[in-house]
This record gives sequence, structure tokens and C-alpha cells, in this order.
Amino acid sequence: MRPLEFGWYLPSNGDTTRYAEGTNVVPAGTPMFDRVVSAAEAAGFAYMLVPVATACWEAWVTTAFLAGRSASIRMLVAARPGYVNPVMLAKMVTTFDQLTGGRVAVNLIAGQSEAENAADGIRYGKEDRYALMAEEVAIMKALWTARGPIDWDGAFHTLRGARVIPPPFQQPHPRFYLGGGSAQAWAISAEHADVHLFWGDRPETIAGQMAEIRALARDHGREDALGFGMRLQIICRETEAEAWAAADDLVRGVGAERSAAVRANVANSVANQRVQALLAETGGLIAPNLWAGLAKVRQGAGVAVVGDPGQCAAVLQRFIDIGCHSFCLSGYLHDEEAERFGRLVRPILAARNAGRMA
Repeated sequence: MRPLEFGWYLPSNGDTTRYAEGTNVVPAGTPMFDRVVSAAEAAGFAYMLVPVATACWEAWVTTAFLAGRSASIRMLVAARPGYVNPVMLAKMVTTFDQLTGGRVAVNLIAGQSEAENAADGIRYGKEDRYALMAEEVAIMKALWTARGPIDWDGAFHTLRGARVIPPPFQQPHPRFYLGGGSAQAWAISAEHADVHLFWGDRPETIAGQMAEIRALARDHGREDALGFGMRLQIICRETEAEAWAAADDLVRGVGAERSAAVRANVANSVANQRVQALLAETGGLIAPNLWAGLAKVRQGAGVAVVGDPGQCAAVLQRFIDIGCHSFCLSGYLHDEEAERFGRLVRPILAARNAGRMA
């Protein structure tokens, strides 16, 4: 049985408790980043997801800076196909890995928004981005595990005598995480990922998808190598009424125009479309204390665990019981919600899962 790990999120485009007031009521920058990272470490989070989007600060520079200002938390940083040459990216990762003593992991992202990819100069369509991702991950793994220089003849890259110095600190190399709901995402997770992160859905739906991806991994001899997790928001308060009031505050006053813009921006993302479908189907409450209402105001992780400490722990436990071991969480404000999780929810989960939590 795998150890349980919990990760937190760095809101590098700013933080808020009311989307109607904007996403940067608490502005991005060193003071806020320090508070979030410090709170996450104190709460026992193992890693910090650093986002990649047009509105966000650049992830690799931000995480390198924060790694030097933190003590233990591992940085989960995005590798996007086509943005950085894979030899250079492999060297960036292992340099980070060596300098921090193993405090880096790689988040594989093909890109939720076609508009953002176009704005960033990425000319590949979605299917080609996934094919490029698969090749670049294979190149990085080959470079990290080779005893000497390698040659590579691929669909996208040709290498002659490529090598990476320094070698990885983590052996055989840092871990890969991938979140996505498409067939291409599942295929890459099956072949390459250490953790496939699902976005919020009903536990029975996630259990069925886990079985499908595990079957794909079996074809690569990786059925036991691939783990599963959830990317979720959490809104925990001392009472359920307070939690739902905080959830309502987040979306109150946001008009139909913003919701339509969110849907349009992620129209080509299977995972986002599933969250939007859950919202449309249910009005928000997709299971007890599991709420898709944030999909009205933001792309990505639009499903939240909402309730008092016991209720929040019970929702997470349902996912643990079907085989999820990694949880990438976030909440508003991010430093305050991290502290609440560590104080109110983590002890309940530790008691229920003896020996599985550090």
C-alpha cells in the first residue's frame, strides 16, 4: 500500500476569497509566495504545484527562487511540450534536483487553452502536443539513465551525442505527474507517469477510470509503477455552514459573461469539459460535500471539498479507499486554507490511515 502524500498550490497569479473582486486581491509576489510556502510546509504538505498559464508568473524561475527560501517542500513544476528543448529541460531538472537534494518533480502539461498556446507561439495542435510530450519525456528519461552520450531519431527531435550534466539526485530520475482526461493523456500516464492526477469527479467514476488507465499501464509493464491521485480544492471551516458560506462568497456576483469565457477558453480540454458537464448536470453538488461550483469562475481544478473537518476528511477518505494516494489541494486564501488543513483535517486522516502518512 502506497504512502499517502499531500501537495499544495502556489497561486502565482494572485489570491482572493471573492472572484467577483478579481483574482489578485492579494497580489502575487515574494511576500504572498513566502506565506503560502511557509504555511504549506508547516501543515506537512510534501510538494507545491506551481501553475503555468498566461496570467501566472514564470514557473521555473519562481520555484528556483522559492526553493532557496524553503526547507523541505518539493516543487512540482510544469514541463510543456515545445517550450524548452528537451536536452535543456533535462539539464534544468537535474540541476534543480542536485542543488535542492531531490526537491523537484515534473508536471506534464499539454495545455488547457488553445488561445494561450497560440499566444505563446506554440504551433502544434492538441494531438501533436501530446505526441511531442511523449517524445520529450522519453528523451529526458533516456538522458537521465544513459551511461554516456545518446543519439535520438524521433518525429520531432534529432540528437547526436547528447548528454546531461549533472545526473539526477533522485534515482533513477525525478517523478512525473500528469493530469488529464483525454485518451492521449491517459496513454502518456500509462507509459511514463508516476502519478496520474484526476480532477474532481464522483469516486465511483474515478474508480472506473483508474481501472482503464491501469489496464493501459499493464501493456507497458507498469501496472504497479503508476499511482493515482486527485487535484481538488478544499474549503474547510469549523462548521459546515461556515464552509458553504465561504464557498458561496467565492462565486457570488460573478456574471454569466465570465462563466462563458471560462468555458470558451477550455473548450478543447476533456478534463475541463467533464467538470463543466458536472456543473451543468447537478448545479454544483455532485456528491455529498463535493461541489463543482468553482468551475463557474475558473478553469482547471473547479471541484471543491466543502464542509467541516470531519466531512472534508470523509470525502478525501472515499478517494483513498478506491486507491488514490496523492492529493494536490488548494484553497482560499491559500496560506490560511493550508493552515486549516494541517490543523483540522490532516490529523483525522492520519488517525484513519495509520502508517501511511509521514
